Amino acid sequence: MVWIHGGANAGGTASSELYKDGTLVNHGVLLVTLNYRLGVFGFMAHPQLTRESARHSSGNYGLLDQIAALRWVHENVSKFGGDPTNVTLFGQSAGAQDTSLLMTSPLAKGLFQKAIVQSGSSVMPPPPSLPEGERAGESLGSVLHAPAGEESLKFLRQVSTEDILKAPSVQNAAAPPQLGPIVDGWVLARLPVAVFLEKQQAPIPILIGVTAREFSMDGGSAAARQMIQSFTGDLAPQFLAIYGLANGAAGTTDPLYGPPENQWFADVVFRCPVTSQAAWQSAAGYPTFVYQLEHAIPGQEKDGAVHSADLPYVFGFFPKSGNISGSFGDVDFKLADVIETYWTNFAKTGDPNGGQLPAWPPFGQTRAFIRFAHDGTVVASTGLRQQQCDLFRQMLKQRLTMK
Repeated sequence: MVWIHGGANAGGTASSELYKDGTLVNHGVLLVTLNYRLGVFGFMAHPQLTRESARHSSGNYGLLDQIAALRWVHENVSKFGGDPTNVTLFGQSAGAQDTSLLMTSPLAKGLFQKAIVQSGSSVMPPPPSLPEGERAGESLGSVLHAPAGEESLKFLRQVSTEDILKAPSVQNAAAPPQLGPIVDGWVLARLPVAVFLEKQQAPIPILIGVTAREFSMDGGSAAARQMIQSFTGDLAPQFLAIYGLANGAAGTTDPLYGPPENQWFADVVFRCPVTSQAAWQSAAGYPTFVYQLEHAIPGQEKDGAVHSADLPYVFGFFPKSGNISGSFGDVDFKLADVIETYWTNFAKTGDPNGGQLPAWPPFGQTRAFIRFAHDGTVVASTGLRQQQCDLFRQMLKQRLTMK
């Protein structure tokens, strides 16, 4: 099992004790964690970098590092008792996005046979084009006072690492760094969503899911209403109605999903993209299993199951400090064993089921999924946020048609 850590492709490390000191490896798998270039050094495109490239591309260096690690595993894992023909790539957040993108990359073809995708997808955020990425790189250069023209790249290569790392936050202090995977024509040859829709993605089983709350959204229902109106086009009235925000209404707080602004944000950025990717993989005829974690980290019940709350249960490591620490007890230890067993069953066979575990139905036409419920039990269900996500897919179809 090869792990890609999260962190918005701008931070994080695979060397964390969370990933390397838990009990996942006690379930009969070899675990490989990898580090990759991040932020400016991992994803900055620039027209002069493109011109000097034999592949006529730039950016996506972080994805190239991940592919290099997969090649290393393919060539060397047998020396550690592993099987190079049975590799599961898995990741969370940006690591889930990257796992999904590598399912569409011609450079990663055949390097992994299964994928586990936790709170991320190939859909959101949509990777920009190479020209768009190059313009972002030029904008970054201007923040660093690089001259225009042919001297720009030479200048940037003389800037200190410290100053380069500061530049993205200066570029837009109110948002994450605007650097990430792009459709460069080489690592990502085409828009990943199009690859999935045309059934050209990796022909492999996938296990994919979300946490119930993921991230909260600042600004309350007014901010959600504004984002819906600017993001969903002529479908905005239907979206506003679904979230109870039509005609200036404040919306309704859901006991599982939280206030309407949090529901909207988690649906549009995580849940609906994830169920869409699951639907595409299933429609292509590949085994697909979907989950939602609803069990909050103990001590964080008022916040619900937030982004990254799945990590202690996947790795069997229970942090004593930090944003996913808690007063873990027997329910948590049992749930971790269940989730680790599902994950490693899937890694071994392409099916999470086995032993005494509750049955996990494939996604299929019924859109089946399992819930890891508040009390730590496993509950089978169907149609995860189906009304919201069907409307999301309608919006996505319109956007793709316009392109």
